[in-house]
Amino acid sequence: MGQREHHDSVDVFVIGGGINGCGIARDAAGRGLRVALAEMNDLASATSSASTKLFHGGLRYLEYWEVRLVREALIERETLLTAMPHISWPMRFVLPYHKDMRFEGDTPTSKVLGVLMPWMRGRRPAWLIRFGLFLYDHLGGRKILPPTRTLDLTTDPAGRALQDKFKHAFEYSDCWIEDSRLVVLNARDAEARGAQINVQTKVISAHRAADHWEVTVQDRESEASRVIRAKMLVNAGGPWVGDIIHNTVRLNSTEGVRLVRGSHIVTKKLFDHDKCYFFQGTDGRIIFAIPYETDFTLIGTTDAEQADPSIKPICTPEEEDYLCAFASQYFKKPITAADIVWSYSGVRPLYDDGASSATAATRDYTLKVDTTGGAPMLNVFGGKITTYRRLAEHALDKIMPFFGAPSKAWTAGVALPGGDFLVGDVARLIAEVQAQYGFLSEAWAQRLIRGYGTEAVQILGDATSAADLGQDFGATLTAREVEWLMQKEFARVAEDVVWRRTKLGLRLSPEQIATLDAWMKAQGVKRQISAAE
Repeated sequence: MGQREHHDSVDVFVIGGGINGCGIARDAAGRGLRVALAEMNDLASATSSASTKLFHGGLRYLEYWEVRLVREALIERETLLTAMPHISWPMRFVLPYHKDMRFEGDTPTSKVLGVLMPWMRGRRPAWLIRFGLFLYDHLGGRKILPPTRTLDLTTDPAGRALQDKFKHAFEYSDCWIEDSRLVVLNARDAEARGAQINVQTKVISAHRAADHWEVTVQDRESEASRVIRAKMLVNAGGPWVGDIIHNTVRLNSTEGVRLVRGSHIVTKKLFDHDKCYFFQGTDGRIIFAIPYETDFTLIGTTDAEQADPSIKPICTPEEEDYLCAFASQYFKKPITAADIVWSYSGVRPLYDDGASSATAATRDYTLKVDTTGGAPMLNVFGGKITTYRRLAEHALDKIMPFFGAPSKAWTAGVALPGGDFLVGDVARLIAEVQAQYGFLSEAWAQRLIRGYGTEAVQILGDATSAADLGQDFGATLTAREVEWLMQKEFARVAEDVVWRRTKLGLRLSPEQIATLDAWMKAQGVKRQISAAE
């Protein structure tokens, strides 16, 4: 172990660099608190980069009567959309209807209908879906997104890829989000407001005193350790929230977390329009089939119990088969394992509410403050990416009383880095950057604007040709962009760049990724030498 040194004290120390941790760090820093955050790997390296990539209200949660969660999420869609129009955009969802649609068996709605309408036991009638979509349209005070409509699949382009038995569908609105970029941009904004963001930094221990915490952290590259004193500890460890409570902090807590693995597959492009499909299975579950990175289709998700957060979740062959078979119940052309180009899996740390199944477990978040034996600690359980900002606000409602000074919520509508433009201006920005930098293809310009928004021109700088951007790593990724990601966005290795800051791992060969990794490591060594001089 390297040398141990003390660090200046902070008000709030956040464990975990996922969306909840970075969202809380940003909100707290914006209220004038001194904040430090430690992430043991890369930002968004676990759950927050393994979502279905949607800002959505959670239509199926209405079947569980989670009206507060759905309403909050629906309101948030448009709040978030206006703050990050580069990494988030509206999307229309097509829900094909067939009389064989079924409920997940344990939903409260299914049970009530089973009593009132026993002849419909287990089925989702069309009127019920339409009623749910009516609530979906009106619960959140929708202003930007268009309302639900009915489609004739025999004439609408959305019907061409589907089996002929599907004649009608409902079409409604939700939003897409680049999940891992959302995390990084929150971390960047937190840092700009004074927070210390420490990646590849593991919390070894946290010792509680009467009025503060002493948190020992270790840099995983140098092995140097230091102690940070904090007035309050925030446990936003995601899947590790329970492990932090019991093993890092050593609290005797009864609060439980339920780990639910969600897996996705990415296939070759399955349809030629920009709408998403919402599929209901004969087993009562649902999946999405979503246009992805222009040339692909994203399909998911599953719900399976996961016992140990330290075991890296993977999409199992059984889950791949399940998703292929599920989607093949809808698409004309059956989907097989040969169509899969990539898969990923993440663990959702849900609050253990005693639900009978992983599917039925609540997606709502729970915040618990522990003051047993001294300085306060906030434990964060669960949460949806759609409600991360509101979760952070509610967390600050619990944090600020310990610091005396009142403060107001401030994040609603405040743009994240690169998002300072109107929702409808993406096409204009793409055209402008292409006009300014004539060597950019339309696809290249679109990727840069969708990733960096108005900051794309800062990356491109004074370049007059592609050669001015330095080494070409393939798929329009250049040294200039990678340098930006290392200097501004905490990237350390190739995986950080090709799977989290971008999704260019879908287009780069293993050899190209290895070349990028070697280049980044060499740049990291140069920076260390320069810092030591």
